Amino acid sequence: MTLRLKINLIVSLLTLLFVAAMLALQMRAMRESVHEEVVAANRVAAQLLNRTAWLYAAQGTPAMLSFLQGVGRVRSNDITLLDSEDRVLYSSPTSIYKAGRDAPDWFAGLVSPPPSQLSIAFPGGKLMVNSNASRAVLDAWDDFVLLTLSALGLLAVVNAGVFWLVGRATRPFADIVHALNQLESGRFDVSLRALPGTEAAAIGAAFNRMVGMLQQHIETERRAVRAESRLSESRELGRWVDQKIEQERRLIARELHDELGQSVTAMRSMALSIAQRVQALDPQSEQAARLIAEESGRLYTAMHGMIPRLTPLVLDKFGLVAALEDLVERTRNSHGGVQVEWHLEIELDRLRLDTDTALVLYRAAQEGITNALRHGEARHIVLALQGDEQTVKLTLTDDGRGLPGPDAARETSTGHYGLRWLAERIDSLGGDLRLEPAAPSGAQLTVRLPLPAAAAENT
Repeated sequence: MTLRLKINLIVSLLTLLFVAAMLALQMRAMRESVHEEVVAANRVAAQLLNRTAWLYAAQGTPAMLSFLQGVGRVRSNDITLLDSEDRVLYSSPTSIYKAGRDAPDWFAGLVSPPPSQLSIAFPGGKLMVNSNASRAVLDAWDDFVLLTLSALGLLAVVNAGVFWLVGRATRPFADIVHALNQLESGRFDVSLRALPGTEAAAIGAAFNRMVGMLQQHIETERRAVRAESRLSESRELGRWVDQKIEQERRLIARELHDELGQSVTAMRSMALSIAQRVQALDPQSEQAARLIAEESGRLYTAMHGMIPRLTPLVLDKFGLVAALEDLVERTRNSHGGVQVEWHLEIELDRLRLDTDTALVLYRAAQEGITNALRHGEARHIVLALQGDEQTVKLTLTDDGRGLPGPDAARETSTGHYGLRWLAERIDSLGGDLRLEPAAPSGAQLTVRLPLPAAAAENT
């Protein structure tokens, strides 16, 4: 059911109720009017005939008959003259007013007053006066029919006018529905013209604003999708670059360890051999050979110091725990005044780590120790590795100067590039990195990563 039809039905119902109420009131007024007319006419006729009967009674019944014949029809009354033997000498003639027509019985029953009968006796006969409301009822019926037809005509005119006016008022709704259908079909460039009417104009303006905002949101979503796609591609590229860098580091470290290390060792051995041979023959050559041996030894030591920074070869051979123990031992040896503690709080058989997870944990420990010594000037460092069947956690706590700013979370985004790189690597593995102040001073770096088995079960 359309809004236009609903409004038209409501107006029609209200009009019908008004017409019914008006007709009911008019019916009541007609009933009172007919009752008043009939009763008044009957009373006047009875009083007149009562006086007249006694005037003509001395002259006999023929004189009364002659009087009644001269009077003729009295409205709303039927007069009958009877003799002493109750024979009808006279009856009122039929009314010629609207002759041949009568109101319906149901209408007459509604508006007619109760019938009344008056008997006037006189010597030699009597008069019977009966009320007759048929003509008054017929007048009321004609008025009722005219009023009903006028009300129905008015109802038809009002409904036609309301139907036309409502149709004109609701005409802009068709444009709104059409625009909504186009919007539903995917056309986000649709707009409504200036619609007539205050409400329709407000709806049209709101629709146009909504479409404008929707276009902005769609464009924003598209930009966000493109940005996310580019960010994902950048992360994939970053991970690929990191893998390539780690491969190159591992290759360079192995070349330094296997090729250059053997060459430097051979050079040192040959220099020492030459020094022993020319020891008694040529002191200068012996000194030069020993100088070469010393430089070869320093080069070998420097080279072995570079290899762990490039890639922890011990990580590939012996695992994460051995690599972290080696990192702690090298830190103790290179920084004699710094106390480094190492705590392993997980069973070794549970550390089933893949290469990427183990490397990230090692780099986190390496970066944390470097920052604690270089930036925090720490004198006491505690490195701990713990975990369960689901996750592995590495914690590094120092007693240095702590974080530079009050917000610990800012350090991972605006701090050192090493931590930012670590945060991206850890995020790509589904882990979490937190850097927060330690009590009473210093900082605490916490890295939490899911174990490969747990990650596979979750997926």
